[in-house]
Amino acid sequence: MRDHLEKIKNAVVSLDRTGIEGHVRAALAAGIDVDRIINEALTRAMDVVGKDFTSGKIFVPELLVAALTMKAALEVVKPMLKGARQFFGTVIIGTVMGDLHDIGKNLVGIMLEGAGFQVIDLGVNVDAQRFVQQVEKFKPTILGLSALLTTTMPEMGNVIKLLETKGLRNETKVIVGGAPVDAAFAANIGADGYAREAGAAVELAKRLVPSTAFLNKEVAL
Repeated sequence: MRDHLEKIKNAVVSLDRTGIEGHVRAALAAGIDVDRIINEALTRAMDVVGKDFTSGKIFVPELLVAALTMKAALEVVKPMLKGARQFFGTVIIGTVMGDLHDIGKNLVGIMLEGAGFQVIDLGVNVDAQRFVQQVEKFKPTILGLSALLTTTMPEMGNVIKLLETKGLRNETKVIVGGAPVDAAFAANIGADGYAREAGAAVELAKRLVPSTAFLNKEVAL
């Protein structure tokens, strides 16, 4: 069984998008539990990829292919996750108004899904009102805001202010990220945390999850 898990892990690390589905199906046929595939193969593979990215061993194109490889594996096991797996909680993510960049956001979303979160991706150019409406509707554990342009960064603060105005700020943790964003900016606008890259965003999300969230199931979309 360990051999199947290693093949899945190595497929992600080596960016083998064509072979990953076959390895996952072989593992399932061998009776390996879905949670083991996710936790012992896919999540560990992305840990390796994240470290390689942080150290400069690989770059954004390779990171994106690794995330897409992992997503292909998740598509195979997703039908078996319904009712069979506990979730950390729900995360709403989106790129703020005025910004159309989504590569970083998409990476974060894929990796959060692999780590056990339900992800609701609002896309790009999302205004504060829509973010808040979706928070009211889905009551997520975490709201993730992305920006790649310095001119759109203030929108992150606007979202947080509107959450406060609506009385929702204490119900949802807010994390921010994007190339021009840093920890000082996050603290200044009142965010709960900042992540420099996708792997760090997943670790931050896990740290911010309350213990009760481990009992959460997926929300109905």
